[in-house]
Amino acid sequence: MPAIDSFTVTYIAIPLLIFLSRVADVTIGTLRIVFISKGLKLLAPILGFFEILIWLLAMTKVFENLDNWLYFIAYAGGFAMGNYVGLKIEERLALGFVNIRITTQKSGAELIQNLTELGYGVTYMNAFGSKGQVNVIYCVLKRKDISEVTQIIKKFNPKAFYTLEDIRLANSGVFRNRPMAQRNPFPLRKGK
Repeated sequence: MPAIDSFTVTYIAIPLLIFLSRVADVTIGTLRIVFISKGLKLLAPILGFFEILIWLLAMTKVFENLDNWLYFIAYAGGFAMGNYVGLKIEERLALGFVNIRITTQKSGAELIQNLTELGYGVTYMNAFGSKGQVNVIYCVLKRKDISEVTQIIKKFNPKAFYTLEDIRLANSGVFRNRPMAQRNPFPLRKGK
């Protein structure tokens, strides 16, 4: 097996390792910050240890070769990609809870009934908005249920105004607990 030439090491292997190291450490850093915001105090320091260890390894290679511009490009590219990967992982994990506030001029009774029947805790009230009488509906739910609930809202009242707010901690609420087979009664179809 032939030895790897110095060109391959200098211009391909090391930049690739720097890039991948940055992707790893920034991804871990992004998740660490999310875990801190969600109150996961034990996991965050462990992730921080590995984040900095990987960062030090990548920076050592960059500082050893300050004359190679490709290392800087790999470092910056890895940072950008690490942010993207970290956010995608966080999106998939869907940790925590959100409060969805739905404001509708149309009666919210049917929407409230449907959300309740599906196991979501709902609080509602009549209110007065800039365009007259409205129903305000509050529902605290797991982040992984956002897509399902927004599809239900669009089905029952496509013109409803709704907002989402992250919640750090929820106590003693009504949270839907259902089997995997019933996760999404209104699946989105691509192209429609």
